[in-house]
Amino acid sequence: MNQLILTPSADLLPAPLFAPTPKAAQRFVEFFTAQIENDHTRKAYLNATRRFAAWCQAHALAELTQVQPFHVAAFIKDLRGEFSPPTVKQHLAAIRMLFDWLVTGHVLDVNPAHAVRGPKYVVTKGKTPVLTAEEARTLLDSIGAPEDGLTPGEDPPTLKDLRDRALIGVMVYTFARVNAVIGMKVKDYFTQGKRGWVRLHEKGGKEHEVPCHHTLEKLLDEYIARAGIAGDPDGPLFRTTGRKAGQAQAMWQQDAYRMIQRRAAAAGIATRIGNHTFRATGITAYLKNKGLLEHAQTTRQPRLAEDDEALRSAER
Repeated sequence: MNQLILTPSADLLPAPLFAPTPKAAQRFVEFFTAQIENDHTRKAYLNATRRFAAWCQAHALAELTQVQPFHVAAFIKDLRGEFSPPTVKQHLAAIRMLFDWLVTGHVLDVNPAHAVRGPKYVVTKGKTPVLTAEEARTLLDSIGAPEDGLTPGEDPPTLKDLRDRALIGVMVYTFARVNAVIGMKVKDYFTQGKRGWVRLHEKGGKEHEVPCHHTLEKLLDEYIARAGIAGDPDGPLFRTTGRKAGQAQAMWQQDAYRMIQRRAAAAGIATRIGNHTFRATGITAYLKNKGLLEHAQTTRQPRLAEDDEALRSAER
């Protein structure tokens, strides 16, 4: 029975500390499968609990019931000399949430991490690099000239050029998170009335339908036409290139990050940018044009006419 419980994934096998009984092992697996949706969070929390289990083993704590609040506090104190405050706080959150889950599942009587306090960490200034509207335009213009704007002797943009330019354009003009953009299907770009729209699936199951800036419409239309993917509505919109024939592969977040670094370097942009830069850039441009922060962060449909006009103004 215990073997069946642990078969969801070898990555979810609990350390012996968290599997004193089949019930405890099952509860551990349920925490990481039923309670945590985000893959990045799951991986980080798994690493945190494994690090704690290894620490307990090194300090002769072989039984889960032996763990006391002062043990958790000592573990957190040791982490402070090795990791940054946000990473230490994440470790404590992972341990605390897992113990809570074990308590509600009647594996433990009390949560030994409940009263332990993590390090204080106050963010006084945002760390996400932001491009100016001019830099964002320079970056987009550097990735191949438009088909109708070629000068004699100039090479037309490649499929990869058109894909990268469209992907960056979606992030700039919609304020979308990178995972929402690379998760788009072909059918998530559609026409409503006389205007192009994009459908974004954001965190927490939220779905936003955003009208496109006229420049974004052009970027997406050129890319989709060259890629020949209009007839594949359920396929990924932004897909990898240069692979063998077969099922289309959506780009990964790491793919987008490497692409952005290459494109920024080629455009001569010194600012070290990443996947979240374009969301921050779009919101910053919006705010500079007297938009409201709560509107920029949600980009809900009733506010989109204002968002679009702010981006037009920033572009001018």
